[in-house]
Amino acid sequence: MSVSTINETRQYLTFELDKEIFAIDVSQVKEVLDFTKITKIPRTPDFMLGVINLRGSVVPVIDIRKKFGMNISEITINTCIIVLEIEYENELLTIGAIADSVKEVFELEPKDIEPAPKIGTKMNIEFIKGMGKRNDDFVIILDINKIFTQNELEFINEKTQENEIIEENT
Repeated sequence: MSVSTINETRQYLTFELDKEIFAIDVSQVKEVLDFTKITKIPRTPDFMLGVINLRGSVVPVIDIRKKFGMNISEITINTCIIVLEIEYENELLTIGAIADSVKEVFELEPKDIEPAPKIGTKMNIEFIKGMGKRNDDFVIILDINKIFTQNELEFINEKTQENEIIEENT
């Protein structure tokens, strides 16, 4: 979805990564958790930290900072896991994403969202729906369905299913 397809007021969850503010459409956020122990899985991409047990379900956890090529930060009291629902093969795949902190939920009107700049960003702009104007600051609005390649989502899904089978057998 690009800026041109945002034609109604939407709510966004804002969070911080490396002192930058990002936003995700709140409809894709399942919940926000305090940081918890993550079980590592061998032979996974470096951005995949492992899995957590979320009320009996295995949820893969990724580090968006690593995916975006950003500096890695230490875990603090504000570090949290944002549990997201990402479209994958006409279903929703639940994935946890590490954030430095969660800020707030707020509404943005289409007139307050501009297209992503073509230069000067720290990441590939295909992940960015637009730049939201909030007071005098910009918020980077992410298209969470475009952060991962189809192969990465397939791999994450396979690893999650493998770990669900292991959990059931133990």
